[in-house]
Amino acid sequence: MRVYVPLTLSSLAEAHRAGHAGPAPLTAYAVTPALREWYLSGGEEELEYAALSRAAQASLRLVAADPGVARRRVVAAADVPDRAAVADPDQALLAESLGEVRLNEPVPLTVFASVHVDGEEAERDVAAAAAALGAADLGDEDARFTVDGAADHELLWYGVQEIDRLV
Repeated sequence: MRVYVPLTLSSLAEAHRAGHAGPAPLTAYAVTPALREWYLSGGEEELEYAALSRAAQASLRLVAADPGVARRRVVAAADVPDRAAVADPDQALLAESLGEVRLNEPVPLTVFASVHVDGEEAERDVAAAAAALGAADLGDEDARFTVDGAADHELLWYGVQEIDRLV
């Protein structure tokens, strides 16, 4: 199963040093039955993009929680055994949990397929989105607009062999 693990550049650097993303449990995103049901008209590629986008939103939350990390969203795509990714059936249909899975083991770099990272030009918008996240969660429409502005930036694709250059 392809999973999308939200990270920051700092946690990607740590994963690179340790040889795995972790510790477990980790929250990741995947094409779950609930996500597939939510996006009835989407093909497999669109569903994968939706899971990647959910992970990018979670990465923004990680960036917002740590003022010391670079203001860039990071998502690692990894191929794990189906049994390794568990969706919480009580949360599966909640809009904010669509596609969310729990990984009960660290994710070895050997199963990373790619890494997706904001370009430098996104840093200002990601920083503003991270600062506005709390207000957006409380229903502030202007803050929601600012948070959505980070999503206007496409994450750039990097091969696993390029991680050392990224960090």
